[in-house]
Formats: sequence, C-alpha cells, structure tokens
Amino acid sequence: MTTTTVPPPVLGLLARITGDEKHDPSAHSTLDVVWVLYDQVLDVAPDRTDDPGRDRFLLSKGHGPASTYAVLAAKGFIPHAWLDDVASWESRLGHHPDRVLVPGIEIGSGSLGHGLPIAVGLALGLRIQHSSARVVVLVGDGELDEGSNAEAIATAARLGLGNLTCVVVDNRSDKLGWPGGIAARFAVEGWVSADVAGRDHAALRTALLRTAPDRPTVVVAATTDEFRGADQSDTAVTDLTAKGAAA
Repeated sequence: MTTTTVPPPVLGLLARITGDEKHDPSAHSTLDVVWVLYDQVLDVAPDRTDDPGRDRFLLSKGHGPASTYAVLAAKGFIPHAWLDDVASWESRLGHHPDRVLVPGIEIGSGSLGHGLPIAVGLALGLRIQHSSARVVVLVGDGELDEGSNAEAIATAARLGLGNLTCVVVDNRSDKLGWPGGIAARFAVEGWVSADVAGRDHAALRTALLRTAPDRPTVVVAATTDEFRGADQSDTAVTDLTAKGAAA
C-alpha cells in the first residue's frame, strides 16, 4: 500500500477531526488529491474567496469533508481550532460542508451525484463571462453510479468545456463497475483522460495541470484509506491509533 506524502502538520490537523469515523474512508481517500490541488494547482487564496477570477473547487463527495477541512485549515482559509468541534451546535463545520458558513467551500454537498452537473453549469457560466478561471470537481467512483453524472459527462463533452476538470477518486466503492475502466467511460464521450496513482503527488500535479482548450479533462486517481490497513470494505474499522501516529 502506498503511503501518503502529505506533510505531517496536515495529518496532524486531520487527526483533530473526530466524531464521523464511519466516513473516514471517503474523506481519507481524497487527502492527497485535495492537498495537491490547493498546494500546487488551484489559483485560490484565503483573501480571495469572493474573487470572480479565482479557480473553483467543488467537493462533490461532501459526506466525507474531513480532509478538505484539514487542507483548508493548513492553507489559512479557516482557523485550526475549528477542527476540534466539528458538527457541534456551535461549529461552522458540519458533516456536510456549507458554502455559506465555511470560507473556501464553493457548494453545499453530500447528496451524491450533484457535484459534476453543478460543475458543468459553473464552467459554462464562466466561459460565457470570458473568465480564465478553472472548475475542478472531485467525485467518488461510487457516486458515478448516479444517473445525473451520465448526463453531465455527455453534456460537458458536447459543449467542449475545456475549463472543466473532473477528478474521480477511485477507492473501489462503486457497485456497478465500468467496462474498460472509469477513464474509458469519459474518453468515449470525448474527454481528455488520465489514470494516476492517487498518492503520487508528482503524477497528480502533472495530470491536474493538463487541460485542453476545447475538451473537458478527467483524472482518475486510484487510492485507498491507508489508516484502514488491508481491509478496505465498508465494515472495516479505521485505526485511530495509526491515524494519530501518522500525525
């Protein structure tokens, strides 16, 4: 199993988030992708969260926001102390992220299958405004089973949305499977596609920076929840001791 190379201080921030361990696999599988996006790819900053020219990152699999919260804290979008009482009555950080309450969050999400269609509309709107901003949406392989994604995949390609990138974090949780692989499903519609190892930061950076002027891009990042060990099933238990040790 490949080990994350996300800086230890970020792992320490992630370890402070407790209370929703059943969704740890969903959150942890996104950690490296979200870190590379905010550290090396996206044109965003804490003092520009309302800048019309900023890039947009949409976390479609919002039922597992812990890694995104940790990265936002590491990059100065939110105070570190917010991580200590996620989902309390007083907290602005819920088990599903709220764009009204959390700086850096672009959409309220968690009901699966909506992020990619929203991203298509957002990318089209930015193109109409002649904006150079990119839209990057992170979806899970499991939520691709939702039919709304099939419509969005076809529509984005027909519209030639070169400012749209979809990152599929493939932690092998889909129920139906994809003949030829997930990337092939997008490629047959005309998307530029790439398969990468989800913990390989150099490969992620290269794939996430690659765009085409008249075609959307998909990056399929194969990953696991390393804090779960060899058993990656939905009934496996996260080893919180290992999580803390990694910090």
